[in-house]
Amino acid sequence: MKSLRTVIRGLPVQLVISHEMSLCTSMSLQYEPSDPYAVRASFATGSDETVQWIIGRDLLADGLEGPAGEGDVRVWPAEEHGASDLYILLNPPDGAALFKAPAREIRLFLQDAEAVVPRGAESGHIDLDAWLTHLIATGEGSW
Repeated sequence: MKSLRTVIRGLPVQLVISHEMSLCTSMSLQYEPSDPYAVRASFATGSDETVQWIIGRDLLADGLEGPAGEGDVRVWPAEEHGASDLYILLNPPDGAALFKAPAREIRLFLQDAEAVVPRGAESGHIDLDAWLTHLIATGEGSW
């Protein structure tokens, strides 16, 4: 039986402006078993709006151990003395944002997500019929 439990964790992060300056904000991580390879990360913008990114679950986990990712999303552990933080770089074509997040909180989130869908078992949680129906109905993915 497939689990329907969604995993959500809010955590404080720093938006790194420069070596000397950062702004406190928040990030919410969400894991849905129906999209088992992805983590949705929502960042507060200071207004009532949020900016949402989709980050690969494996990318986030790999970034806890060392530099991971290329392209729009990169993740790596902070190498400061005794630091237990994780950097997340979001780099779309129109700008970039560097966040510093508590690695412990991300690790706990990933443990909760793995309790719902173990790493390596993701393919058993994808509803291919629903995905194909969506593709056909929306025309996405057509050649």
